[in-house]
Parts: sequence; structure tokens; C-alpha cells
Amino acid sequence: MKKTLLLFLTLSLHSLNAQVYDTLVWADEFNGTGGVDTSKWWHQTLLPNAGQSWWNGEIQHYTNRDTNSYQQNGALYLTALKESFTDQNVTKDYTSARLNSKFAFTYGRVEVRAQLPTGVGTWPAIWLLGQNITEVGAYWYTQGYGTTGWPACGEIDIMEHWGHNQDYVSSAMHTPSSFGGTINVGGQYVSGASTGFHTYALEWSEEKMVFSVDSVIHYTYEPSPQTASTWPFDAPQYLLLNIAIQGSIDSSFTSSPMIVDYVRVYQSSSIGVEESSIKTAKFYPNPAQGTAQIHHNLSEASLTVFSSTGQKAMEVANYSSGSEIDLSSLSAGVYSYILKSSAYQSQATFVKL
Repeated sequence: MKKTLLLFLTLSLHSLNAQVYDTLVWADEFNGTGGVDTSKWWHQTLLPNAGQSWWNGEIQHYTNRDTNSYQQNGALYLTALKESFTDQNVTKDYTSARLNSKFAFTYGRVEVRAQLPTGVGTWPAIWLLGQNITEVGAYWYTQGYGTTGWPACGEIDIMEHWGHNQDYVSSAMHTPSSFGGTINVGGQYVSGASTGFHTYALEWSEEKMVFSVDSVIHYTYEPSPQTASTWPFDAPQYLLLNIAIQGSIDSSFTSSPMIVDYVRVYQSSSIGVEESSIKTAKFYPNPAQGTAQIHHNLSEASLTVFSSTGQKAMEVANYSSGSEIDLSSLSAGVYSYILKSSAYQSQATFVKL
């Protein structure tokens, strides 16, 4: 099911900033079992609309139970269920899950390989919101980042699918200039959206957003001029995965999952360097188990390794090219590292098995 990760990450350090999203900076391959990885994801369950409901007339409770979100067979299952469930003193007839990433970023490429749920009234989504949104119960709001309301915070919908229009997926932008029934929308029909896996992708640069399914582009958002009203997208956004239930849900509906093979975020590896000298760094092997090496031609380089949540996991003050790096203290997962000298800095990622 998994696409093979790059075995080598070679960095060319340039004086110019190229928009090539070739560096994996955050990912979840969902190789665990049981509940989701809570170091990467937050269950958003608090009812925001006066403590009674979700927006848009949705009729589900989002829960943090493994019955609604779990890992199995190398995939994440977000499952919408018909069941009576009481939470926050409110009883609803449907449950589902809504995950917030504990990772936020600005610019890059997002890839999500997923199989969508089916059923009239189901509404799965893969999307992003501004880290600064003032939404009570959202992860980044609980961390003190809430300063800006919606839609001024910006919303990027990578994929939405409505069960009453099976196999049609759409992408949309919500900004102060157009939101809700936004005019900034495009989509395409995807054969077998609910019976097979497809790759939903966003490429986000300083100038535009490009949306695709299986590398087929269906929408580009490139406003001119860029203003706070049309482009609140020069600040970090975080990922959301969810299945909402609409009031039009088919009475025969009982359950249906969105199955996610992986979520990956890439960014550019552009680094500054003198025109007369190209510096390179290579991490090997990648993926790695017990030990690894970085081969480079930087002088007096320091090495710092970070977890997928941005926490410092390891530091080597003077790292010589080709020296063994002991990875035994690291748990399995995706890590980023910074290799830095007095004049240069390179950043890339590796996978610890």
C-alpha cells in the first residue's frame, strides 16, 4: 500500500530559493495499531456553536474513541457511525472523528492518499485552517494561538466529497473576499473515489495554490492583487481530517469509513551558498534503524534532530562527515534535522524504523 520513501535525500545548497517541494518535513504513515498517534493528532470534540452543534447544519458528535478513529493494516480509519451518543449534555444520532494536526506550516506540498466514505449525507474533508483561528476546542487555540476569526484566518479545502454527488471531489478557498458559498472552487470526477485509493494533493507557494487528484490538476487559485482579503496565506496552517454528517443523511446509513494510507508534507530544500561552491549533504541509510551517517563537505558543522512535533530529539555539537549517529534513543517515526556551519545550513528529513 505504501509508496516507497526516498532512500536518499541529497541536498544541493543554492543561493537562490527554488520552489521545489522535495523535502519531507512531516508525515504519518499510520503503521501503528489501535488509536491514532496523539503526538501528531488532536481529537477536536468540543461543540463550537453555543455548545450545541457543529456548523453548517451538521448533526454528528465528533469523538476521541477508537471506534471512530483508529489505525489498522497500515492505514487510518475515520469512521462515521449511526448510533445514539451523548456528550457535553447533548445527544446526537451519529458519531464521527475530526483530527487536527499538531504540526503547522507555511508553503509546501501536501499529499493525502485516501479512500472516501460513501452514503448520501456523508461529507468527508481533507483541509487546512489558519493556526491563528479563534475556534474554541481546536488544537492550536488550546495552545494560545487564537487571534483571528474565520474566514480572516484562511481556509484551504484540499478535498471535499458529498455523498449525494458520488465520485465528484472539489477544492475550495475561503477568504474574507469570498467564503461559505465561495466562488473560489473547482473539482473533478474521480472514478472509484469510495472503492479505491487516490492521491489528493495541494501545492502552496507564495503566489498560488494548485489542487490535483492523482496528478491531474483541477483548480488553481492565484488572486491578483494579493491582499489580506484575498490571500491570508502567508502564515502557518494546520491539517484537518474529518467526516461530517449532514441532515440529509440517508435513513439506511449505518457506517462508512474514510481510509487514509498516509499524510505527507513536503517543503523546499533551497539553501544559501556561494556561487563558486556547491555544498552537499547526504543522509544514509534512509530509512534507518540503529545508526546512520551524514556525508557532507561543511566545516565545523553542528547537527540537531527534531521530532515531527518540533521537539529537539538529539544534538551533536561538532559533527564530522561520515561519523556514526546513534539513533537507538529515537522512537520510530519521521524526523527532521538541521546540519549547520558558520556559513551554511541544510535541512532535510529521515525515517527511523
